[in-house]
Amino acid sequence: MSEFVPGPLQTQSVLEDPLLLIGAVVLLLVVITVWQMVEIVDAYDRAALTVFGEYRKLLEPGLNIVPPFVSRIYTFDMRTQTLDVPQQEAITRDNSPVTADAVVYIRVMNAKRAFLEVDDYQRAVSNLAQTTLRAVIGDMELDDTLSRREMINERIRQELDEPTDEWGIRVESVEVREVTPSAGVKGAMEEQTSAERRRRAMILEAQGERRSAVEKAEGDKQSNIIRAQGEKQSQILESQGDAISTVLRARSAESMGERAVIDKGMETLAEIGHGESTTFVMPQELTSLVGRYGKHLSGSDVEGNGTDLESLEFDDETRELIGLDDIADIIGEIDEQAEMDVEAMEEQARAIKEGQDVGMEAEEPITMSDPDDESEPELGSDSE
Repeated sequence: MSEFVPGPLQTQSVLEDPLLLIGAVVLLLVVITVWQMVEIVDAYDRAALTVFGEYRKLLEPGLNIVPPFVSRIYTFDMRTQTLDVPQQEAITRDNSPVTADAVVYIRVMNAKRAFLEVDDYQRAVSNLAQTTLRAVIGDMELDDTLSRREMINERIRQELDEPTDEWGIRVESVEVREVTPSAGVKGAMEEQTSAERRRRAMILEAQGERRSAVEKAEGDKQSNIIRAQGEKQSQILESQGDAISTVLRARSAESMGERAVIDKGMETLAEIGHGESTTFVMPQELTSLVGRYGKHLSGSDVEGNGTDLESLEFDDETRELIGLDDIADIIGEIDEQAEMDVEAMEEQARAIKEGQDVGMEAEEPITMSDPDDESEPELGSDSE
């Protein structure tokens, strides 16, 4: 389709015809008027309408008809907006210089008040946030500014709430991004941190050495207790063994009976016979031995054709007197007591292993009867 281009003759004819010229002007004015009357507002915006400089209303999202040529439109974004707070230098309460920056999240809640109450609400909120940030940091100590970010954020938000409410703006949140001490303060903090770590390391090392010494001393203590108890039990058992051996030897010597006495007497007679003396004084016991020997030669006290003199058995009264029947009971009591002592020692060792204190209990020594106190069997003498 070819475009129509008026030629010089046609343009001249239009200019010469006033009706055509007026019609063209009117058509152009109608198009411009319609363009000025129609205002389209996006869904996330609100628009303030002024006519001849007077505020009329807020235009809602969609197609709006406004007076042409005398209206002005001011659009406000109703979404959450982000404002960067420039880096600020401040001095803390303990005179430590720091630099800090933050981010403020705001939202227009009332477009009419944001239009009528403040000029450029974004710049106003940003400047107010800067001064509030310096004031909050100046009211805190250095350690708090570095460790209590949440408190700084909350205080700044509370300080911004009251003035921004009058502007129809709501401060949703404030986030301090970074708080940086000066170079000198940072170096001092690093030295302080290093010294604190060295102090903790030394404390832990000292506590470890102390615990090791305590454990070693406790182990030595328990070892000494166990060794002393072992030596004690060993001495007790050794003394009991000596006592048993002494009793057995005594009982063995007493159980030899008349045969051993007669044999010893015969040896004595043989030695006397080898002497040069012709007169002898013999005790009654020796004459009794000779009589016993003579009876042996005559065969009156022996059985059958025996050639050896057998020892006589002790009667009941003599056995009771010398305590021959009580030897087994004595040995059994000693063994039972030794066994009980060993079990008690094992119980104490287990208690020591579990970390309990075991007292050294005195044990009653076993009292043994003196063999020398027992009366010798009295042999009767026979006269021939």
